Amino acid sequence: MNTVNNNALYTYVLGLADDALILGQRTAEWCSRGPFLEEDVALSNLTLDYIGRARMFYQYAAKIEGKGRTEDDLAYFRDEREFSNLIINELPNFDFGFAMVRQYLLDVHACLYLPKMMLSSDQHLAQIAAKAIKESRYHLKRSETWVLQLGLGTEESQSRLQSAIDELWGYTPELFIMSESEAELAKSGVAVARDSLHASWTAQVSAHLSAASLTIPEQDWQVVGGRTGEHSEHLGHLLSEMQILQRSYPNLEW
Repeated sequence: MNTVNNNALYTYVLGLADDALILGQRTAEWCSRGPFLEEDVALSNLTLDYIGRARMFYQYAAKIEGKGRTEDDLAYFRDEREFSNLIINELPNFDFGFAMVRQYLLDVHACLYLPKMMLSSDQHLAQIAAKAIKESRYHLKRSETWVLQLGLGTEESQSRLQSAIDELWGYTPELFIMSESEAELAKSGVAVARDSLHASWTAQVSAHLSAASLTIPEQDWQVVGGRTGEHSEHLGHLLSEMQILQRSYPNLEW
């Protein structure tokens, strides 16, 4: 019987929590700025899904760590280099097309990843995944519709989406890179072997983008390092806005 390394499990769960929180924070920036009211509400609901997911992961991470820290401590009192989210999640919302392309790329990944996590030998992770997959399947329906609609829309909408794909593509390899400790957790049946999802993800994304008259660029550059605390200049600004209330008034509760 394999013994799970608690430090490795904590790091793994914390990375998943950071992914959900940072993407949720970026999505929250669309609140009151959506292109029309129904989309504004839909994006706000997406935000709540991600924040709820982040809370479940943070609560579990705090339990694994066993140092008395809470979900708020992990979210609001860690600095930029302590966050381990994937870099694609922290990039600014340059425009609606950019946000929808990113959402689509991540939704496809989530809909491949979460069913695998539902099979985790860690029952807590399996239960979180069972709840999250329902949300992610809905997210994917929305984002793939937007990609198709904008890709086949006007010359400008197609141009903006193509520019977003060109900008984002170099960040996608990080979705599939496994750390040594994550690979060990995958072997023990706890973590998902993300590298095994690459071929299915590429095939699904390629087919849909082609249907939307969009082109995948050459993979001639890539940005990685988020899992080890190496981030873009954008994360610090995001955290300063997100954390200011708790850092100004520690132990504040709603």
